Amino acid sequence: MSTKSLRTAVVLAFAFIIAISWRNDSQAQTTVQPSGDPAPTNQQQPAGPQVIMPTNNGAAKVAGRSTLYCAGYIKYQRFTDVPEIVGAEEEQEQRDFTDGEVVYLNWGSKQGIKAGDRFQIVRPRGEVKGVFKKKKGFLGVFVQEIGAVEVFKVLENTAIAQITFSCTSAKLGDLLTRMPYREDPASRSDLALDRFADPTGKQYGRLMMSRDGRELLARSDVIYIDLGAEDKLAAGDYLTIYRPVGGGTVTHMDNEEMARGRSKGFQSDSYRGGGFGTQAQRAKDSTALRDDNGYYRSRPITSKEIKSGRPDLPRKIIGEAVIIDVQTRTATAVITRVTAEVHTGDWVEIQ
Repeated sequence: MSTKSLRTAVVLAFAFIIAISWRNDSQAQTTVQPSGDPAPTNQQQPAGPQVIMPTNNGAAKVAGRSTLYCAGYIKYQRFTDVPEIVGAEEEQEQRDFTDGEVVYLNWGSKQGIKAGDRFQIVRPRGEVKGVFKKKKGFLGVFVQEIGAVEVFKVLENTAIAQITFSCTSAKLGDLLTRMPYREDPASRSDLALDRFADPTGKQYGRLMMSRDGRELLARSDVIYIDLGAEDKLAAGDYLTIYRPVGGGTVTHMDNEEMARGRSKGFQSDSYRGGGFGTQAQRAKDSTALRDDNGYYRSRPITSKEIKSGRPDLPRKIIGEAVIIDVQTRTATAVITRVTAEVHTGDWVEIQ
């Protein structure tokens, strides 16, 4: 073989070896990795579903807008120099007016009314009397809160307003007062209600009425009590609702025991099993007529006789309420928690 041919063969062999080495390196780089070790990638993986937790915006509130501004109150002083609804755009065919409807006032620019003024609609219903109360004398007039209006046009002796919020339908003759400011109290549902808490020694009074005239009440109902500003009561104060043990029923039975303690009819003539009843209360104690040791009369003792000599028992706590409005001699509250059905006539105590 010539020198030239030998040189050509060496070059070709060297090129073949380089090609084989390059091919093996490429295969090693593209080998699939085991399933336990994910292969690296520069591509962004699609995001999976995400759970967005609600943010904590503070403690839960007791009442909403409709409860705060439709609760009503018992006003001790008279309304003086307040505007009145004296007409309505659709009065020719309506007596009741609600959200969005237009009404006319008997005050205008001469009395200081301006466009943009906002008023609360109220309706005095009469003196509070004939209810369970601890206080003596005049407590005030029950005032129903109807809604709100906003003035948009003012003339000299009248103004035109639109009803912007309704608790119930407005009527001609309803009065207007400045919008009150009321703060929604924070709920205390995280605190356990102590059903056997001792009295605080603070002021106490009676649950006189409820907003809707109901007498059997539950959570979120609005109530009126005979404690007010004169008793150092303030909005946001909490009350314990309670009643004496044994109270709270519509009817009262003093002699409820009907079962006999002993009778011959409770045993047979053949076996004479003793003749004692199983449903009666214990027999009465011995008397002077026959005072042998261990002797008891066969007639059962009654519940009335047992209760007549017992010591004072703890009160029965049935709920809790929070104050949302305070007047001179009374206040408005919302029931927040109950352990039983609350009713008018129950007692309340400042916590």
